[in-house]
Amino acid sequence: METISKEKFRRIQIDYKESEKIARPQIGYWQDVWRRLKSNKVAILSLIILVIIVFMTIIGPYLSGYDFKEIDSAKINQRPSKENWFGTDELGRDIFARVWKAGRVSMVIGITGALISAVVGTMYGGFSAYFGGRVDTIMMRIVEILISVPYLLVVILISIITDSRSLGTMMISLTLTGWCGTARMVRGQMLQLKSQEYILAAEALGVKPLKIIMKHLIPNVLNVLIVSISFDIPGYIFSETFLSYIGLGIQPPNTSWGALASAAQRNFIFYPYQLFFPALMIALTMLTFTLLGDGLRDALDPRLRE
Repeated sequence: METISKEKFRRIQIDYKESEKIARPQIGYWQDVWRRLKSNKVAILSLIILVIIVFMTIIGPYLSGYDFKEIDSAKINQRPSKENWFGTDELGRDIFARVWKAGRVSMVIGITGALISAVVGTMYGGFSAYFGGRVDTIMMRIVEILISVPYLLVVILISIITDSRSLGTMMISLTLTGWCGTARMVRGQMLQLKSQEYILAAEALGVKPLKIIMKHLIPNVLNVLIVSISFDIPGYIFSETFLSYIGLGIQPPNTSWGALASAAQRNFIFYPYQLFFPALMIALTMLTFTLLGDGLRDALDPRLRE
């Protein structure tokens, strides 16, 4: 049998300093999400545009020096100029101030409505999925009944009952059934998590159902919930815009993008700029929220983590 000579072997000393060296920096889940989101240029551009729009809805109405309700009969239907950057409407009001004031109303309805739907839908779907059985069946049948009711009918009924078309009435009308889609989505996600070992361990230790839902189930569907909110916001903005456009939404002297578009469409042939600016804001806001939602969906998916 041939022996292997000792010259072919080399003694390697143990370097304890090298053993402590980190080959790859440790990053958390949310740090990794932000890293992947930053690599999506379209999503980051959408985020920047949204920040600018939100910022302008806060300070925009005060930049032109005109109040959004101020009527000037000497400046009726003037085109964009140095004095009135977006022109004036049929009553001589400054469109620049009105566009950003209207954006404030639309943004409040969109963001607040999406957050209310997320909270109510998450709690409802979580309880339905956790308890299951007959409780789940009854709760989901209620959701299906509510989804089948057209939201336009709900808005009309609430407007008649409350005799009001204020911002609060609009919010109640849109969120009354708007949470049902979130509830169904959260229920589906939690049904998958419910059979995991850590949930069974918590139940064996006697943890209360409410604590299991709040501490173990909801945090694990947070990524899906964030994406859902980013897609729900433009949906609420569009719903408010549509209702204001047909006269069932925000009423004067308050205004929204839909109300501005509705007032401008009567004179569109002669003064197209009056419709252009609110329509541009509606399209830009909905597009950027949708693109940002796509980016968040990719960034929050743990299966894409490298």
